[in-house]
Amino acid sequence: MTDTTQKLGLPFILPAQAQKHVTHNEALQRLDALVHIAIADELISPPDEPDEGVCYLVGLGASASWSGHDGQIALFQDGLWQFIQPAAGWSAWFSAVQQNRFFDGAAWTVPAFPQDSSVATLGINATADLNNRLAVAAPSTLFNNDGGGHQLKVNKQSPDDTASLLFQTGWSGRAEMGLAGSDSFAIKTSPDGSNWFEALRLDPSGAVHQPQKPIVRAAPTGGAVTVGDGETFGFDTIFSNQGDFALGDPATAGGQSLVFPTSGYYAIHMVSTAAASAFYALELRKNGTETVLRIAAGQNGDTNTTIGASAIMYMSIGDKLTFLSSGTPTHLFGYGATEVSAFMI
Repeated sequence: MTDTTQKLGLPFILPAQAQKHVTHNEALQRLDALVHIAIADELISPPDEPDEGVCYLVGLGASASWSGHDGQIALFQDGLWQFIQPAAGWSAWFSAVQQNRFFDGAAWTVPAFPQDSSVATLGINATADLNNRLAVAAPSTLFNNDGGGHQLKVNKQSPDDTASLLFQTGWSGRAEMGLAGSDSFAIKTSPDGSNWFEALRLDPSGAVHQPQKPIVRAAPTGGAVTVGDGETFGFDTIFSNQGDFALGDPATAGGQSLVFPTSGYYAIHMVSTAAASAFYALELRKNGTETVLRIAAGQNGDTNTTIGASAIMYMSIGDKLTFLSSGTPTHLFGYGATEVSAFMI
């Protein structure tokens, strides 16, 4: 029979032993240190003023009174250091790093998750809740492959539900992409988290829609109209309007300017239909001064001639288009006759 217990090394009270209380008290002190053990830190030399009952893990290359006790637990008891050799299977709370570790017989390791595990919530440097059951606070998050490809799956129960990625600023939504309330893939943006605009939508057939892309088709109306040399005229009707184009200031010979709602590069196409007894020209002007497009033609008598021209032009929000007529042609106003079409590219 040995003098100590097998697992914790507690001293036995031997037969006919004197001062049995000393042995008993030593066993109690050892139990007090090892049961629910807390290790303050891992050091290679003893601290200057250790607290009574404190435990440290002796690091490699220990010095001073800890020399030769690498890997052991140093217990400060009654003004002296006692050294305890840990056994495989022991667990301890490491206070300095706020971790529970297990001794595997060679080193103290952080326990790994079991291979088959299920938890209701999980917070990684964050607090999870019943809505955000997985919460991660980190500079970045990596989803790596395991030798091949990698898929991130977001599944919803029914077409009316949402499966999406939401991007926020200060917990307020600014962009969302995914299947939001339908089975069409959409990208939405918001300036304030409350008002949302669908920028792109791909329906299940693969058709691509851009609901916010500025598109317009506008024309003056009134049939055959003779406009004086050097006079400007505008638009009366917007036939197609996506993106909030508007009619603005009145022009001298009738109609109103066409006001652009968003800054960007636009493909602009102008059509002119007119009859003239002499040379004439029609210009499409930006803000009344800059020529965007120009159509010129010679005498064609009473026969209406249709001519088209296209250009790419940068338009700022609030820029306006009007027509400038030269000569004295008789313009044929209306849809498909004299008109302008434009869309942002």
